[in-house]
Amino acid sequence: MKSFSRIPRFPRPEDGLRAVVDRAPQAEAFAASWIERVRPQAVRIYALRRRLATIAVTVLAASLFVHVMFGANGMVVYKQKRAEYEALRKQIVQVEQENDRYTQQIQGLKSDQKSIEKEAREQLGYAKPGEYVYVPPVPARPAPPATHSAKK
Repeated sequence: MKSFSRIPRFPRPEDGLRAVVDRAPQAEAFAASWIERVRPQAVRIYALRRRLATIAVTVLAASLFVHVMFGANGMVVYKQKRAEYEALRKQIVQVEQENDRYTQQIQGLKSDQKSIEKEAREQLGYAKPGEYVYVPPVPARPAPPATHSAKK
């Protein structure tokens, strides 16, 4: 059979604690020297971290502002859409008023004899018996200048 001397033995718990206690002053000295070497760099990194965080927050706020003002649905586009909405609203009101006038005119032409007579007189040139209709003369157009071409 093979020898079991190569198999590691687990130390007793008491041996492990003694070793830790014996090496404690060395570990404290190493930690203190390491802290003294790293402390200036840690202070610089901490100050730089604050600056970087401030810069990152500033850039984030600026980009958010630009997006809110000039983005696809930003304030500039919103104001343009709002102005377009108001213009279309006014146009709708005008068209509705014009539509109401035409509706009243149609109703008048269907039922009111005076409006029928007025339209017949104005557009068709009708007159009652014994009346004369005056038609203003159409201004004569000036004759185009005669062109004389020279013959060779």
